Amino acid sequence: MSILFEVIATTVADARLAAQAGANRIELVTAMGEGGLTPSVGVIEAVVAAVDIPVNVIVRPHSRSFVYDADDYAVMLRDLRAVKAAGANGAVIGMLNAENEIDREGLARAIDAAGGLAITFHRAFDETRDRRKALDVLLGFDAVTNVLTSGGQASVLSAEDSIRELVRQADGSHCTVLAGAGLTVEAIEGFVTRTQVEAVHFGSGVRVGSNGLAPVDPAKVTQVRTLLDRASGN
Repeated sequence: MSILFEVIATTVADARLAAQAGANRIELVTAMGEGGLTPSVGVIEAVVAAVDIPVNVIVRPHSRSFVYDADDYAVMLRDLRAVKAAGANGAVIGMLNAENEIDREGLARAIDAAGGLAITFHRAFDETRDRRKALDVLLGFDAVTNVLTSGGQASVLSAEDSIRELVRQADGSHCTVLAGAGLTVEAIEGFVTRTQVEAVHFGSGVRVGSNGLAPVDPAKVTQVRTLLDRASGN
């Protein structure tokens, strides 16, 4: 089975380089240094037109927290409709309540506004008080096809046991555990072998100098693709 390989893009050039070098999917963001915020409609339309692989777009109005007020939701719902209209494959969202649990009502409203887009619940998941319980909540939403997680750690490489448990919990469901944050070319093959993840997410790890603000390095993307194929026996 092939392991899905998602790469963060912040520009059209990033997306093109990643797609040509073997990425399966793009996560399109702006402000990568803030953990990713909603990109402009112009960028979304241009990236969708530039690549033949699916483009998932983050919808995150600010980086203050993952607890949103009524105005934040009004903005996100408009952005979700714009992402759909721009031809994206999916939306990347995440919202919590004041108790650091998944905001089910807010998630339901966002899914409705997304109009059938594939939904990835992003690393707001890692700030939940109980990740097993949070994953159970997400498994109750058919539209949520991925959960992006670092297993609650700054780097997913420090959370192999947590990731393995989440993969087991999601096994056989409509939702894939997408492991990300801190992955490197050097560590990827051992990581996927030990955790049995079926999808990985790279940002800085496939950029020039491993710098989040630098362009995508196609040689690193190709290297990761080769290692993933080897790990999965393809």
